[in-house]
Amino acid sequence: MSAANPELDIVIPVYNEGDNIRPVLDSFRRHVKTPWRVLICYDREEDNTLPVVRACQQEGFAVQLVKNRGRGALGAVLTGFAESTAPAVLMFPADDDFNAPRIDEMVALFRDGCEIVAASRFMPGGCMKDCPWLKAALVRCSAFALHHLARLPARDPSNGLRLFSRRVLDRIEIESQVGFAYSIELLVKTHRLGWRIGEVPAGWFERRAGQSRFQVLKWVPQYLQWFGYAFATTYLFRGPATVKLKPAVSSASAPS
Repeated sequence: MSAANPELDIVIPVYNEGDNIRPVLDSFRRHVKTPWRVLICYDREEDNTLPVVRACQQEGFAVQLVKNRGRGALGAVLTGFAESTAPAVLMFPADDDFNAPRIDEMVALFRDGCEIVAASRFMPGGCMKDCPWLKAALVRCSAFALHHLARLPARDPSNGLRLFSRRVLDRIEIESQVGFAYSIELLVKTHRLGWRIGEVPAGWFERRAGQSRFQVLKWVPQYLQWFGYAFATTYLFRGPATVKLKPAVSSASAPS
């Protein structure tokens, strides 16, 4: 199931996911062979996810509750990154109980040298089902433009299911300030640096319980910022000098 020093930290931001979280954790136990630990990032003590997680802890699941240092989706993500210690960190949706069989494939690509491994709904073996039409149109159009026109080596840049290496999290400064824009930001910056990006197919199905926190219209401006960044990488410039990086903690962690 898991180990004292896991190779993979799985970060799951939650907001009243009590009906969804147990099937997700069960899917990890059934399908993931990589030594793992789950970090559940939450805002409020009243969140109905917490009693379910505590019951799982009593059953021996390697799952840890982490109180968010900031509010909202981005606050949960940044808290999870800060608390993670494993060489690879996977952002995973709280209602996804069907993509756990892909996790070991993602870790295999990480071991092979990929700094980001993106899950894709738009490659053979992937799918997107029952998505609201506006969201589906925006996602498909932006994915087509970034992959085919900006030449980003990922066919599903807005998918929240994504694995990041410790190198990416320790070296690339996150400038995004809303929602899940950070995920596209890290992807386009990794591409500009010339670091390897891998892909695996994944499924996406409209959630059965709970409420999505995806706010398309509110987050569009920041998404567009990083879309422009991807096009600039292809047609204007690239390389470490044009990417905002954190100070290197040692020579071993400096980008090549």
